[in-house]
Amino acid sequence: MSHPVITQVQDGSIAAELGIGPGDSLIAMNGEAVCDLFDYRFHAADAELTLRIGKPDGTEWELSIEKDEAEDIGLEFENPLIDLEHGCTNQCVFCFIDQLPKGMRDTLYFKDDDARLSFLYGNYITMTNMKDAEIDRIIRYRMSPINVSVHTTNPELRIRMLGNRFAGNILSRIRRLVDAGISVNAQIVLCRGWNDGVELEPTLKDLSAMAPVLHSISVVPIGLTRYRANLPAMRAYDADSADEIIRTVETWQKRLLEEVGSRTVYAADELYLLASREIPDAMLYEDFPQIENGVGMIASLREDFMGEMTTGQPDGEPDGAQGPEGTRVVSVATGVSAAPEIRRLADILQAKTAGTLRIHVHAVPNLFFGGHVNVTGLLTGSDLLGFLPGKVLGERLLLCRSMFRAGTEVMLDDVTRLDLEMKLGVPVEIVDPDGVSLFHALLGMENLF
Repeated sequence: MSHPVITQVQDGSIAAELGIGPGDSLIAMNGEAVCDLFDYRFHAADAELTLRIGKPDGTEWELSIEKDEAEDIGLEFENPLIDLEHGCTNQCVFCFIDQLPKGMRDTLYFKDDDARLSFLYGNYITMTNMKDAEIDRIIRYRMSPINVSVHTTNPELRIRMLGNRFAGNILSRIRRLVDAGISVNAQIVLCRGWNDGVELEPTLKDLSAMAPVLHSISVVPIGLTRYRANLPAMRAYDADSADEIIRTVETWQKRLLEEVGSRTVYAADELYLLASREIPDAMLYEDFPQIENGVGMIASLREDFMGEMTTGQPDGEPDGAQGPEGTRVVSVATGVSAAPEIRRLADILQAKTAGTLRIHVHAVPNLFFGGHVNVTGLLTGSDLLGFLPGKVLGERLLLCRSMFRAGTEVMLDDVTRLDLEMKLGVPVEIVDPDGVSLFHALLGMENLF
């Protein structure tokens, strides 16, 4: 068994005082092997701690430490998780990664299915590659909440949808977590003619029976790109089929609100847009348990934007760059699905500023992935560069941060913010995906608060 190698020791830390250095390996803590970050954090929280350290010359040190419980001992590792990420072993009929074109950067093709990343970053896991001992670790370390891709609780159907003979026992695995008090958020990716209709009702019944520890259930339509070669044929949802799903969700929301005090089940924004239905008020999403999954994003954006308009900026001229005749002219490029709401908010703000602000909202079609992909976060640089030339962009172009790889200014097709600025001839500002940030950026108030 290989042991985690220490890459850095913080200056002045307990580890530095004990002579631990880069290149040493961490063999054990309190007599137990360290497999990953959670083993490390669990033991490092103890006030009395025993370390077994392997030195590069093959010798081993055993060190005893007494410290405050919250005090960090100061070790850092090459991989923040300490262990390698667990990959997916499924062949899901709805997998978005399998619908990517060839030639993109390698990291986009990695399918993670790791409970630790679910806890740390909100990723969804199928639990098909987990042994019982890993579920025991989740419970022992209180890794809560865990986000689970369920899709259906019908064992045979789930095996078929996930292409994995170990996929049928999902309900018993979730029940183990819930019985131990681990909060679970469940996701159902709906594939038309597969797990909707008569199959959706029993899945919602099975999952909602574990509420409120099973905290939320999202119902999300499959994302279809034009790169589905060698995958089963799928029909996109239309207005009628989306409306049917919403009616099912609303029936369950009413029932669960009466039974457990929470709506628990939520439909993705995309379904409301497909059905030409008004997005529900923000309060109906309660604590927005699956906003990162496209559930309640528009309602949250609207609420924050309107709230900031009421409290965050007095009437009068906006700050920032000015166009002809003292008018600030800015543009927003967004996905087709979000554009109507962005345009509505922009019109309200323009009216409030009495002609000193002009906003152009551009609904950019996604040609890279195809016409059934309309969310902002999947727009690429080539989509923007193919659509925006010749459009009015003003003094600044605003783009949502969800279009860019986390922590970078690089889009899915490796086009950067600077590339866009150079080719479009306008400064590009990356804006966080919330109403307050959008409000400030439109007014040029990024440095106001």
